[in-house]
Amino acid sequence: MQDKTNAMRMLDAKKIAYNIYRYGDGKTAMQGTEVAALVGIDPRKVFKTLVTAGASRAHYVFMIPVGDELDLKKAAFAVREKSVAMIPQKELLPITGYVHGGCSPIGMKKPFRTVIDASAEGLDSVVFSGGRIGIQIELSYSDLVKATGAQAADVVR
Repeated sequence: MQDKTNAMRMLDAKKIAYNIYRYGDGKTAMQGTEVAALVGIDPRKVFKTLVTAGASRAHYVFMIPVGDELDLKKAAFAVREKSVAMIPQKELLPITGYVHGGCSPIGMKKPFRTVIDASAEGLDSVVFSGGRIGIQIELSYSDLVKATGAQAADVVR
């Protein structure tokens, strides 16, 4: 097995059980819906991790199903900001420690307020980036909330 990612190390430290799915060559970022198909999981259970900046300049993490788009107005409302915008891709690594296509909501350089789309509340488990391109982690919804401190809100279009 390859070296553990920050996300895996943090889950291990919190004694939270998880499953790992590997796909692709580990170098090429793919669309989330492609990843869902490759690992054989319903795309409504596979979530992408998006990092935004609010009008206050605070950063926020949003987890949404891979087939959906983040509604920036709903997202801003969820975190009580005047507005939020996606951060430029070149800022992702310096801010989070993760690259595009391998950004996990767990194990970032510093913890950010995290919001998961309300559609996850009814799921037994959620799948998301394991912190490296080619790795997905599956956690129970309650363990994801425990690991990230995430709140649920309707944030998709």
